[in-house]
Amino acid sequence: MNTRSRSLFGRLAASCITATLAVLAAPFANASVFTVTLAQVGPDVVATGSGTIDLTGLTSFGSFPTSPELYADHGIIGVGPSTTTDLYTGPTGPFSFGPGSAFFPAATSGDSVFLEDFGLDLDVPQGYVSGTSLSGSASYAGTITSLGLMPGTYTWTWNSGANSYVLVIPMATVPEPSAWTLMLIGVASLGAAMRSHRKVVTA
Repeated sequence: MNTRSRSLFGRLAASCITATLAVLAAPFANASVFTVTLAQVGPDVVATGSGTIDLTGLTSFGSFPTSPELYADHGIIGVGPSTTTDLYTGPTGPFSFGPGSAFFPAATSGDSVFLEDFGLDLDVPQGYVSGTSLSGSASYAGTITSLGLMPGTYTWTWNSGANSYVLVIPMATVPEPSAWTLMLIGVASLGAAMRSHRKVVTA
């Protein structure tokens, strides 16, 4: 194969590869992700959500008054206040993210985005325009453990996997002993050591 033939072959091969990659990437060109992250903040677990939701591939089911909730065993998690939302069906993913029962937030803010009914439904603000930015939060009284949450990353997808809703649950933290607790343990240990030393001397 001469130089000219090799050059032509190289250009054809590059064109074919580029076209193939474009076809494979097409479903993901407008991919969107909405992520909810849980964090222990004082006595509460705070759910913070942000990102965009592409409604392509979801089916509209109408508008309904909806309230945020955290129900791990039923795959329900909500951020944002109670309001009328547009309900869409179509996400697929895990049916639950722990054994916890129903809990309702003490405080909310921002946009209302709720994952409902074993992760099969998605509620967005009424009149939401597909692909626009969303952010909201909700505070649930308790800990990762007391709310029955299983640490891990859970993902629900739709539109052939191009779009997703992601829930991140951190490991439950073990409180560190306070300075007073450590000091009391030290004094108790010192006292025990002194008593043991006296017994040896007496003997």
